[in-house]
Amino acid sequence: MQENRGKAGVNGTQLYFEVTGSGSPLVLIHGNTLDIRMWDDQIELFASQYQVIRYEMRGFGRSAAPTAEPYAPVDDLKALLSHLGVEHANILGLSLGGAIAIDFALAYPEMTDTLIVAGAGLREFQWPTYGEFVSGVRSAAMTAGIDLARQRWLEGALFLPALEQPALAARLTQMVADYSGWHWLNKEQLLPPDAPVKEQLGAVDIPTLVIVGERDIEDFHAVADFVHARIPGAMKVVMPGVGHLSNMEDPAHFNTLVLDFLAAHSGSQR
Repeated sequence: MQENRGKAGVNGTQLYFEVTGSGSPLVLIHGNTLDIRMWDDQIELFASQYQVIRYEMRGFGRSAAPTAEPYAPVDDLKALLSHLGVEHANILGLSLGGAIAIDFALAYPEMTDTLIVAGAGLREFQWPTYGEFVSGVRSAAMTAGIDLARQRWLEGALFLPALEQPALAARLTQMVADYSGWHWLNKEQLLPPDAPVKEQLGAVDIPTLVIVGERDIEDFHAVADFVHARIPGAMKVVMPGVGHLSNMEDPAHFNTLVLDFLAAHSGSQR
């Protein structure tokens, strides 16, 4: 199986990436405080059919931290794909990675073959529960330190279903322990989109799958409903018995959903 890994100097930063397998490109975008290890249960199966590209965004894993220079995560991804010689790809993201996947499909539709989001965030969305929780974690980081913030983060309702599985709990705890906490302590200088994301969803003309865990928190169900209702032809699946980290909590079901969707839409790839 073909493998390529390293750091790419792109878009004024250094991004860590791993490429495995061959075939149509499939990009995996990780969630907040996590890194490419969150996709370990997908990589072998997906790479048997696709060229799987997973990478770490600025401030996560082995990638460089953001600087004072404003940037757009979607431009980082575009630059990374260009660096790898990839002209278009299937884009899959979870949580924060889902928000970036949606932004990428809007900014670069010609590079997006299919769009798959799980427990997705959404720029400019109102977060009555999750927003308050994140604010509390940030406050803990700034006043009491990163260790307490990590503890508060793991104690939240977001990860409760995942922590019920001992092996998964150990993996998740290790990833959060390895997260630097940069985004809790600093204000990220992000470039705004050309227009509000929520107002652009109706223009998406890309096969789209929206996944949400049955036990995910209400805010992420609201995002899933919103995105599903506004992207023409989008499919939505509620995965039973799992929470926010659907790909890690029930990888067999998640993998089947993704691969079946990709197979059904292979003819739409550019």
